[in-house]
Amino acid sequence: MARAQGARALMALAFETTYGTPPASGFTRMPFASTSLGAEQPLLNSELLGYGRDPLAPIKDAVTADGDVVVPLDAEAFGFWLKAAFGTPTTTGAEAPYTHEFQSGSWTLPSMSIETGMPEVPRYAMYSGCVLDQITWQMQRSGLLTATARLVAKGETVGTTTSAGTPAALDLKRFGHFNAAITRNGTALGNVVSAEITYANNLDRIETIRNDGRIDGADPSIAALTGRIEVRFADQTLVTQAINGEACEMEFAYVLPSGESFTFTVHAVYLPRPRIEISGPQGVQATFDWQAARDSVVGRMCTATLVNDVETY
Repeated sequence: MARAQGARALMALAFETTYGTPPASGFTRMPFASTSLGAEQPLLNSELLGYGRDPLAPIKDAVTADGDVVVPLDAEAFGFWLKAAFGTPTTTGAEAPYTHEFQSGSWTLPSMSIETGMPEVPRYAMYSGCVLDQITWQMQRSGLLTATARLVAKGETVGTTTSAGTPAALDLKRFGHFNAAITRNGTALGNVVSAEITYANNLDRIETIRNDGRIDGADPSIAALTGRIEVRFADQTLVTQAINGEACEMEFAYVLPSGESFTFTVHAVYLPRPRIEISGPQGVQATFDWQAARDSVVGRMCTATLVNDVETY
């Protein structure tokens, strides 16, 4: 009897034309490190009396389909997750390399169908109506660079054969922490130990009464862009900004030697006044839990720019 192994797991993704309806073709094979995407349906204990001490049969509750997907930050596949987070990008360039610009503030977000496959069982689960609720990643000096995408799906359909056909393949050109840089108002920001970026669409699940227990949709509400930067305390620049209540522009960038790049620009970052602690003889560090807001000049909160060889997303 075959046993399922994560090493043989597959994932394919395609954007939907109609919410909750998987397309017949157009799937792309996606790299991923792990996933908790799945559907669950809990049981409700019977509350009825009069039949002795042994309980009556439980009742099925509503179906919940959601979960996280941990993906690499790479030059090509990551564009699909950026499209899910922000919507269709504006692409420029007559030939490769192409520049894809994703902007925050879109009122509508595309939905996706994602299939995860375990061919040795076999089990192929198609999750339709997937909308991205949140995406987050960290910047640090070393380690593997990954992002976590939190999804809300409409439902799950399980089969013994794939419904994704033969997915298109992508070149995996992965960014690393070694390729990273952080700037503040166009100037390199030094003494940064680590950084964290979280963009959330704050989806509102439309939980109407249905005979299949699924949701009717997931609509984006007010977005949120937050994060954290931990710095070695070397000057008063960030503390002064926090005290004055001013905003700055911060840019988190990755550039590969081959020319591909990913730049995430937060146009208006507000910093809280931090507690400066001296915990011992080692260097003093300060942590800023920042928040972003809409910049009145640019007209949006953030811009993600991806430069690669993919012609369109």
